[in-house]
Amino acid sequence: MATIDQQFVEYIVKTLVNSPEKVEVERKIDEKGVLLSLSVDPEDVGRVIGKRGATAQSIRTLLRALGTKNDARYNLKIVNTDAPEGSPEHHEPATKPTDETATSEDPEDAEVEEEKSDLAEKTRQELEDLDDLDI
Repeated sequence: MATIDQQFVEYIVKTLVNSPEKVEVERKIDEKGVLLSLSVDPEDVGRVIGKRGATAQSIRTLLRALGTKNDARYNLKIVNTDAPEGSPEHHEPATKPTDETATSEDPEDAEVEEEKSDLAEKTRQELEDLDDLDI
C-alpha cells in the first residue's frame, strides 16, 4: 500500500510524463527523514527534471509543504533507470555516447544526435547536483 507522500509524487509525475505506467516511487526512512526515490522511463527524465532543474525543484517544494503538514522531512531522489540496478553508477548513464554510436550517414543527423547526447549528459549532471541539495 502506497503512503500519501508516494501517491502525491506519483500523481504529479504521472501527469508530466509520456509513460506514466513506468513511474515508480520507493520510500525509505532514515535519520535524515523520508527519502522518496523516483524512477521514470529514461525518455521522461528530462520532463521530470525540467529546465535547469526547475520542475524537480518545484516537486521538492511541494513535498516540503506536505512535510510541514505531516511533521516529516522529505527528500526526493530522481533515479536514472539506464544504469544497472545496484551498481555504484545507478544515477549515471550506463554507457557514454561516442561518435561511433551515430548510425546515420548524414553528418547533420549525427550532429543533432551529439547535441542531444550532450544535453542528456548535462541534464544528468544537473540532476546529480540537485540530489546533493538539502531541502
